[in-house]
Amino acid sequence: MFEAAIFDWDGTLGDTRKVIVVSFQKALGEINVKVSDEYIERRIGIGAAETFRDILQSAQTTYDEKTVQRLVERKSELEIELTNQVALFPGARQLLETLLGKIKMGLASMNNYSVISHLLKAKDLEKYFSIVLTADSISHSKPNPEIFLKTANKLGAKPECCVVVEDSLFGVKAAKSAKMGCVAVLTGVYSKKELEKEKPDLIVQTLEDKRVAAYILHK
Repeated sequence: MFEAAIFDWDGTLGDTRKVIVVSFQKALGEINVKVSDEYIERRIGIGAAETFRDILQSAQTTYDEKTVQRLVERKSELEIELTNQVALFPGARQLLETLLGKIKMGLASMNNYSVISHLLKAKDLEKYFSIVLTADSISHSKPNPEIFLKTANKLGAKPECCVVVEDSLFGVKAAKSAKMGCVAVLTGVYSKKELEKEKPDLIVQTLEDKRVAAYILHK
């Protein structure tokens, strides 16, 4: 049995893809930068700052870090405004309820703390996570394992005794780099074939799959 389970948020527990894309596009529209929705979707999981840098570079737009920070703050404001459009994926709450009290649980998201803290409160999820780390708490984005290693440390668990639940290639890569167990769920933008290349320990269509809790609690 693992000592701790570490969950991603966007695309894993929360169905936030549409809200994230709309928030990025509105922020970018305010500085007259255009990009496809898919460009944004394929970068969910590396953090807003890194995504904005990628977009501005590809658009050959001159920018500095103050510009990036303003865009991140604006995107976060817009995302919070759209909270009522965010739903939990099927099986998410049930899985957390099944694990509650049986294993330490943390949330490790490359979204920003203002967004995550607001959503956890709005969706009544705060009780499930003793530790919440976000992009604001780290120096290196996923696929660097920093956010998972820091979460494990704060949970008081050794990396090899932790399991990560993720939807993105970046997250699975980070989990494997951290030498943690990994469950990949197909609720993000990545296909089973893409995720298989990163060798997660288990791939499921949704968190309703009973194998997720069984793997976490009985490995």
